[in-house]
Amino acid sequence: MRKVVLFLHQSLDGYCGTKEGGLDWIPFTPALEKYAERLVQTVGSPMYGRVTYELMKSWWPTLLNDASASKHDKKHAEWIENVEKIVFSTTLGEQDWNNTRVISSNVEEEVKKLKMGEGKDLVIFGSPTLARSLMEMDLIDEFQFTISPVILGDGITFMRSITNRVNLELLNSESLDGGIEALHYKIVR
Repeated sequence: MRKVVLFLHQSLDGYCGTKEGGLDWIPFTPALEKYAERLVQTVGSPMYGRVTYELMKSWWPTLLNDASASKHDKKHAEWIENVEKIVFSTTLGEQDWNNTRVISSNVEEEVKKLKMGEGKDLVIFGSPTLARSLMEMDLIDEFQFTISPVILGDGITFMRSITNRVNLELLNSESLDGGIEALHYKIVR
């Protein structure tokens, strides 16, 4: 059975984006890049909400033929171009990005079917609104958080709307360059 894993960058005070959705507060260090690369090796399909999907779609395909893109970015752009991407949206129109599947109804049932499939894990990248919805349905199995050394004071949050207690078991922690802490938890049911 595949797991649903949430991978989310957060500030020390629990925000995953500025009010405008900005991520300029994340120190993208070589260590964070390597950490993310290791996580990508566990991904069977990335899962996105519409906003994150559109952000990814506007960026990664542009790097495929960009001579100035780093080796890492080109490799990731090739991966994301070819992997099956799962998007949750009731408003997204025609899919115009390779290997994209849109789920617009029966979300709980569809995610349970995906989890029963074979292959690597289903990983939610960012997408705090999607993550909150799947938490409410008790469909997330693990968290991979990177905590950046910044207090934003306000912004987009994932955790503040969770109203039920969630017990966690720490699977791994790692200190990365730039003062980033990487935390990997599983939900204890």
